[in-house]
Parts: sequence; structure tokens; C-alpha cells
Amino acid sequence: MKVNPVLLEVFKNRFSSISEEMGVTLNRTAFSPNIKERRDFSCAVFDKKGEMVAQAAHIPVHLGSMPLSVKAAIENTRFSQGDMVMLNDPFKGGTHLPDITVVAPVFIRQDDDTPFFFTANRAHHSDVGGMSSGSMPLSSSIFQEGIIIPPLKILKQGKIDDQIMSFLLNNVRTPVEREGDFAAQIMANITGVKRIRELADKYTSETVDFYANRLIDYSEKITRQTIQKVPDGLYEFEDIMEDDGHGNENIKIKVAIQVQEDRVTIDFSQSDTQVQGSINAVYAITLSSVLYVFRSLIKENIPTNAGCFKPIQLKTRKGTVVDAEFPAAVAGGNVETSQRIVDVLFGALAKALPDAVPAAGQGTMNNIAIGGTDKRNQAPFTYYETIGGGMGATADNHGESAVHSHMTNTLNTPVEALEYSYPFIVTQYSIRKGSGGKGLFNGGDGIVREIKLISDAEVTVLSERRTHPPYGLFGGNPGKTGRNILIKNGIREEKPGRIETPGGGGYGQVETESK
Repeated sequence: MKVNPVLLEVFKNRFSSISEEMGVTLNRTAFSPNIKERRDFSCAVFDKKGEMVAQAAHIPVHLGSMPLSVKAAIENTRFSQGDMVMLNDPFKGGTHLPDITVVAPVFIRQDDDTPFFFTANRAHHSDVGGMSSGSMPLSSSIFQEGIIIPPLKILKQGKIDDQIMSFLLNNVRTPVEREGDFAAQIMANITGVKRIRELADKYTSETVDFYANRLIDYSEKITRQTIQKVPDGLYEFEDIMEDDGHGNENIKIKVAIQVQEDRVTIDFSQSDTQVQGSINAVYAITLSSVLYVFRSLIKENIPTNAGCFKPIQLKTRKGTVVDAEFPAAVAGGNVETSQRIVDVLFGALAKALPDAVPAAGQGTMNNIAIGGTDKRNQAPFTYYETIGGGMGATADNHGESAVHSHMTNTLNTPVEALEYSYPFIVTQYSIRKGSGGKGLFNGGDGIVREIKLISDAEVTVLSERRTHPPYGLFGGNPGKTGRNILIKNGIREEKPGRIETPGGGGYGQVETESK
């Protein structure tokens, strides 16, 4: 079959629109504010081998790692019509336990033995059990972080497995909310399955499969062309994670990027050994961060799919903070360490592409989890949110203020939705003026969010860039570090309660007049 350029563009947009429609379904039918309001979810379409064909513009840390979960589901399951598999195991392609992936096969004909395509989505559930509300604890083992779900069928021939669902719901603090979010994930996949079948009915399954593969080839071609524009050479950079919550400090993440013609090798093997606390990242997170960085260098409007990975070789060392081994604690690796991996990659690439790479963004997701019993209705609640901050400046623009950047792409929960859903009063929500680094172009400013609790609750905060600021580039100043402040009985302590997020780094030295 010969490639028709018009049809190639049609299929590029059809596959992407299917992923986007899945996201709309998930967003509108979800129960929890974390999914409905913050949109902490991602959707994608995969071919029969588990290769990503297209994704929606959702969460980078989800999407780059989701193919490993889909392949784990394929390897561990014999699919039938109407089945769906659920999993969250970080050591089988997951990221951390609150991120639950649901995978659905697409059968075109009733008598087909093997799936033609797969649809999948991943959503962050605001509680999956574990030692603290919100399932983002200061843990030292994955067993403290919540229920670990291997690939298992949550739907069998179109019907929910009630025994498995009951088991899951009995291990979380907010079962009604979880059940609603699971139903939303299932409906999102059903939407994707329906649309792919419609596509096959219109164009034939052979044509759909052909153009899915050509789109992967196309993305690989453009990625190689982009890499070829990077000067050949070895580029190194290192930065640190400040601490792991268990006394380990200044944990090194180091990268060496070797560029040779249209291929690149990314080597993280000199990074520090995994630690006791939860900032360990599994391999899937590091892979996802690498994909994000190199995809961001591509100016062409290509689909983000398996082709983007092909010119890139990732090297790690098992048992390190960027490729943790079971049973390491990993809750913070997904949200915090992923951001530092991006900082390190951009820091190295700035030496090769000074005009194309931004200064460091806030470098943290400022995770806050709160749980307890709402005294207004005596119902259990769990709240989880990541809070935006400043983006790094670039060679021709100031950094954006008060936004999520890099490995997160969620929204900030609106004050109205937060106060309606939880026993909270938001006493301050504002831009943290002056927190961005100064330079020829300034880094973006962070956020101030202050919450008053009106019910007793357990609070957990996972955050970084509290002692080491986001770096500036080429003479630009670093952004300000963040702060976590607890106000109890009028006494202020440097602990969670009021959160001031970091600003982004500045770019370029401010020009001064000579006397």
C-alpha cells in the first residue's frame, strides 16, 4: 500500500482526536475533584503490539511510561471481547501506586482471536490505601504506599468483576469516590474502542493498521532530523534531590548525553543509589522524562508515539534513584524526581543548544495530601493536589507564572471546587511576586496557597527546591526556593499548611550601562 499524504494527515488527527475524546469522557464522568477539576489523567491509543500510536495532550509523566504498562497487560493477559485490565505496579510500567492504568482491547470482528488495537488511560486516584491519607506518605517501602495491583481483569466480557472491585474498594479510604473514578476510566476506554471500530469500518482495518505504522515511521523520521541538528558531542550535567524524608540529603542525579548524527544515548548510570525514602524513580519514569525533553525540542506538529523513542537509547544502572528496584518506596519519584531528571537533561542540552533550552522551572510538583473525616457530614475525605509554580525563562521570553510545567500538565483546583468538596477554607491564593529569577528574561513567579482546615486532618507534603533554587542560565539568576509553613494556634513553623512554590530561573545576564 502506498502512503497518501492526505490520508496520513487525516489519520494523525483521527487518532489524536480519539485520545482527546477519551479524555473528555473521563473528565466529565469522574467523581473526584483531582480528576474532574485538576484533570490528573491521560489517554492514548496503541497498536496490537502495545506500541503507542497517538496520545492526547495530557500528563507527560503518564504518557511516556504508559506503553510499558500496556505491554505488561498484553504479556500477562489473554484478552476476550469486552475485557479490560487494570494495573498500577510501578515495576510493571507504572509510575506510583495512585496512578491506575486501565487497558482495553479493540476487536474488530466478533470471531477475532487477537486484539486489533488497544485503548488505555491512566488516572491519579486521591487514595489507594497505605500508611497515610492520600497515599503519598513519607514511606520507606512500597508496601506502605497502598495497594499494589498487578495486571488483572476488572472487566470480563463486558461485566465488572464484583469480587475484584470489592477487594479494591475495601483497601481504600474513600471507596465511593474510587468506584466512581473507576467507572469513568472504563467509560473512557469504551469510547476509544467504539471510535477505533468506526475508523476501521470506514477505511478497513488494514488501512488503519497501515497508517498507524506509517505515523510511527513519520515521528521517528522527524525525531532523527531534530537530533541531527544537535552538534555531535558529549554533554554532562548533574543536580540533586534535596532529601528523601529519612535523613538522606543531596542525592545526585547525573546524566551524560552522547549525540552522534541522528542518534542519542542518554546515560544516567552515575546517579546515586536508591534511598530509603520515596523519591526513587522507576525506569518508566526516567524513560518518560527523556521522551518529554526530546519531544519538546521538535518544532513540527508530529504525533507523539513510539517513533519518538526509536532514535534514543537510555542507559541506567539498576538500583539507583533513577531506576529503582523492588521493593523501593516510589511515591515521590513520579512527581518530584521526574522534575529533577528533566532539569538535568535540559542543563546538559543547554551546552549544545543554548537558544533552544529554558532555565530551570520550579522543579517540584508541591504535592499536598490531606485526609480525615469531614465534620460537616461525617464522611471520610482524601484530598490530593499538586501546585504550580514558575517556569524557567528562555532566550527570547520570560517564564510563565503560576503554572504547571514539564512532567505535570494538570490544572490548579479552583477555590470554589476545593471549598465545596472538602472541609477547607482557602485564605490566600495568589502569585508569589518576585520569586522568579531575574535576568535578561525573568523566570516566572510561583504561587502562594494558604488553606485553613475546619476538620481535624492528616497532612502530608512532598516537595523539593526548598534549599537549592532552580538554576538560571547564561548569567540569569536562580528562582527563589519554595517554603512550607504550618500555622497552628497563631505560631508559624516551616512545615506544610501554607505553601509558597518556587519561581523559575532567569535566562541571560542583565545588561548594565558602563560608566
